[in-house]
Amino acid sequence: MANINYKIEKFGLLMFLAIVLLCFLQPKSKPFPTLQWNFISNNLFEWKSYMRKNTWMFILTYIILIASAYHRVSLILCGIFLLDYLSHVYENNENKEMLEVYFKKISLKEKIHKNVFFFNALLLPTYLGFLVLNFDESLYLLYYIFFMNCYFLLILTRKYKLYHHHEKANYFSIVVFIEYFVYSMLIIPALIMIRINSKEAQKNISKYVGN
Repeated sequence: MANINYKIEKFGLLMFLAIVLLCFLQPKSKPFPTLQWNFISNNLFEWKSYMRKNTWMFILTYIILIASAYHRVSLILCGIFLLDYLSHVYENNENKEMLEVYFKKISLKEKIHKNVFFFNALLLPTYLGFLVLNFDESLYLLYYIFFMNCYFLLILTRKYKLYHHHEKANYFSIVVFIEYFVYSMLIIPALIMIRINSKEAQKNISKYVGN
């Protein structure tokens, strides 16, 4: 702001204020009529459950996410705020019986593929919007895609790495957020951690389901 040549981007400023306002909105059990999201596959039960509990928060966040494609700064800022919401999608643990039934039908690798596909399908309008509006800065989009997917995979694999049927949640914290944020920024450490988490998660799941 001290730079006399700096010109304030009004839309970008409004976008930033809208994102900051999300910090003051707290999801409640059922503040308004909620959607059932029945079109989402049961294989994506974490997403379905999270959307049912936070229907209007999800819709508002998703609208802001799509609008963030307007500029690279809004894309990055909104992406950082989105990480906190994303982290809580996989925070709760399903019961032992559900885990056994689920992983007898589908492998961890298949679960990861299905969830990554769904996650990127959600982000696709943002990807395309940024590409159309900021084609000359497409390298930012490429990094954004790698960053978001690395963080997503770290959170997903962490859940099953730490899963225990006596624990209701895997207790996501700010320390985990910072750690995974840094890994995702650097990409290569994130890929290494994803591989390690995946192996440990598979071993943990095999205790309940078998090989």
